Amino acid sequence: MTPQEYVQQKAAASGSSFYYAFLFLPAPRRAAITAFYAFCREIDDVVDDAVDPGVAATKLAWWQAEVAQSFTGRASHPVLQALMPLAADFQIEQRHLQAVIEGCQMDLSQTRYLDYPGLLRYCHLVAGVVGEVAANIFGQTQTQTTLYAHKLGLALQLTNIIRDVGEDALRGRIYLPLNELQQFDVKAHEILQRNYSERFTNLMRFQAQRAYTLYDEALVLLPQADRRSQKPGLMMASIYRALLKEIEHDNFQVLHQRVSLTPLRKLWLAWKVQALGKI
Repeated sequence: MTPQEYVQQKAAASGSSFYYAFLFLPAPRRAAITAFYAFCREIDDVVDDAVDPGVAATKLAWWQAEVAQSFTGRASHPVLQALMPLAADFQIEQRHLQAVIEGCQMDLSQTRYLDYPGLLRYCHLVAGVVGEVAANIFGQTQTQTTLYAHKLGLALQLTNIIRDVGEDALRGRIYLPLNELQQFDVKAHEILQRNYSERFTNLMRFQAQRAYTLYDEALVLLPQADRRSQKPGLMMASIYRALLKEIEHDNFQVLHQRVSLTPLRKLWLAWKVQALGKI
């Protein structure tokens, strides 16, 4: 299997909404975002699949060294063998990849966040930086597009957090800020034990509104000159906002299930942005 086949398989197998946005890109950009996304999946999987945190920490340390040597022309992992020949063309720097690893290292040492500013630091590393890299790959020409991409990355990550509350609880993690749990009188053990209440629903409605606001703020920041090139990001915004609305319509029943959109609906939402420019 070639490195290119490996990253394609990694991206497709994840079933992620991101894959549908990649389909409409020209071949070189599609190759770059697929390889970068596969790298992010590899790092994320180290933590999500971890049984022993010590083993996971060792694996992430290996990835840190692998990234460093890859930027000297000595990539050994197929993901980086696929990504490195494209890195210079799309302004992908070592600091971007190391930031993703640093964010996942936080998952090994931190399972709670005291407040929203603390959570934002984590979201910056695992999503904001990813948004910035993606915007470069898609073809940004305006510096303000970086601000749009970073904010959109935060909105997507908050949507992920809302969707995955139950899954994360099974791993002992709560990403919802603790001071906001206190604000809505929701106890951590209620989430860990997956107990629903009106208080929990109100807490989640508050989280959803914050995400909606970030989507709106991101779209305002996107310069008109880059709107066409950034269509893949707009596809993601459309798919994830639809997912958030679905979760909201289901009254935030996220503790016992992972709400998702059908592949056909994701493809339709992506096509609508590509063909009509509508979110």
